[in-house]
Formats: sequence, C-alpha cells, structure tokens
Amino acid sequence: MRDAMTHPLRLALTPGEPAGVGPDLVVRLAQRPHPAELIAVADPDLLADRARALGLGLRIQEFDPGAPARPSEPGRLLVQPVPLEVAARPGRLDPRNATYVLETLAQACDACLDGRFDALITAPVHKGVINEGGVHFTGHTEFLAERCGSEPVMMLATPGLRVALATTHLPLSQVGAAITRQHLSRVIEILHHDLSRRFGIARPRILVCGLNPHAGEGGHLGREEIDVIEPVLADSRDRGMDLTGPLPADTAFVPKRLETADAVLAMYHDQGLPVLKHLGFGRAANITLGLPIVRTSVDHGTALDLVGTDRAELGSLETAIDIAIEMAGATGVKS
Repeated sequence: MRDAMTHPLRLALTPGEPAGVGPDLVVRLAQRPHPAELIAVADPDLLADRARALGLGLRIQEFDPGAPARPSEPGRLLVQPVPLEVAARPGRLDPRNATYVLETLAQACDACLDGRFDALITAPVHKGVINEGGVHFTGHTEFLAERCGSEPVMMLATPGLRVALATTHLPLSQVGAAITRQHLSRVIEILHHDLSRRFGIARPRILVCGLNPHAGEGGHLGREEIDVIEPVLADSRDRGMDLTGPLPADTAFVPKRLETADAVLAMYHDQGLPVLKHLGFGRAANITLGLPIVRTSVDHGTALDLVGTDRAELGSLETAIDIAIEMAGATGVKS
C-alpha cells in the first residue's frame, strides 16, 4: 500500500456492463484531473468507441505496473486491457459478454490483493444478463467476497450518513431467518472494525435498527429483538463497542439521532437504503466492508437509456472515488 500523502494511489476502475452507462462515465471522468492514478480494467476499443460517440478527446495508454504512479491528467486514461467477447452495442445487452464483465472484476480484484492497485471502484453490472450468459451471479459484493475468501458487509455512504446492512439481496420472507445471533454479531464486528481501520474513527458510534415495527413493541410485534438483537448488542457492548438500539427504524434516522452516530445498521436492504438514497442519490457510494481490499461502487444501475448521451450524472462515481481514496489512504485515527 502506497502512502497517499507522498505517492499517488492507484485505483482500478471496472466499467461494468459494456452496453451500459459505465464506459460513458469512465471516459467522461478521464476528462478531469484526479489526485490518484486511475486505471480502467476494460477493453480499450470499447472505451475509445464510447469517447468518440460522446465527442470526447481521449488518449488511451496501456497500464505499465512498473512505471511510477502519477496523478491522472485530463484527456489521458490508463487501461489494463481485457478483450470483449463480442463488440458491444450501446444500450443493447448481450449475454455473450458476461464472461468479459466477470474477467474485468477478477483481474482488478486480484491486482488489489497482490498490491498493484490500492482500491477497486466498480461501475454497474447487469445481473440478469450475466445469469443469461450461463454464470450464476448475485452481485459484485458476493462475487468479490468469494474471490477474496471473506465475509462481506454492504454499506452505503453519502455526505452526512452511512448505512450498513445486516442482510443484503434477500427476499423479505427470508430476512428474519437470516438474522441469527452468530451472523448479526459478525456483521457488527466487521462494521465496527472497518469504521475504525478504513475510516480512522477511534470509537465508532453505531445505531442499530430493530427488525419489526416499533422494534417489536416489547415482543407484541415480533420477538427477534428480544431473542436475537438485544443479546447480541449486550455482548458487543461488553467487548467495548458503542451501540445504541435496537431502535424503531422509523425514528432511527431522525437528525437528532444521526448527529450522535457514525453509522446506522439496518436489518435489511429496503429498511435503510431508501432513507440514504432520498438524502443523497447521485452523491452516494456503495462500500463493501469485510474484504482485505478497498472496494467502492456507484449507487445506480446500468441506465441503458442514457448510454451515448451526456445526461448520466458523474456524482456517484466521483463520490465512490473520493471514498476509496479516503479508505485506502487512512493511516491515522480520529476521535
């Protein structure tokens, strides 16, 4: 890991679905200076074609891992080449490129693991077309966790709010059974650890939502809080963690509570993320905690209808880069 104060960080960018908006965002991002060195892990012809379609000048150079890192310059993009299976047509999904998408992720992840890159930033993929290509795929988070041999925790962040999830892409009918004492304890441990290690927070303050309405209303609206959540929180507090909860989710996000918190832990995907996206959609980033690498991502999808236009917002990708730089460069601890 390079010292961000003296040497530019090297950040890998995967443009995601080649027919989607990811390649557009990468070539538009390359028009701006950045303090880190950005390397796209992608097909260089795809990026060149998309730059021409957008009327952007772009000088593409093959990445040389032996060269000194330097900040990215406007109009220049380093690329670690990965060839498409078939030419990508803007806005037209093709399952034959599923293996290409996964190969870009695999190469970028492996390069972070061996220290060539300091962080990974991912643009959106299309889960459906990858599965249609014959590969079982539930998402970036699960793919990277398996490749790294780690247990992941998903967290989204926008200025003023971080929301982590105890469960991720599960049907609502399966959430209750998935929240066991062992699982919840591990999620809290990872969240606490990475807030300290990756964000430099000495004593993270975490608000924990209940699962049921009114946090179970003393057992009248469900017993998960009594049987699972409260015992886990008590044990975690005994190990020195600053946790508040379980709180009714409908009041956990009021400003007065958030002023005293570094993160909120929601029990399931749509309990926490609507609040965060209402506050900061287009300025939020998805963060995978619990990995041996830094990984952030955008908070939106492939936006097939915006490909080839200049209407796709860069804000989420820039937020993802800013947070990746913060996480990869964190060396001290703040109170």
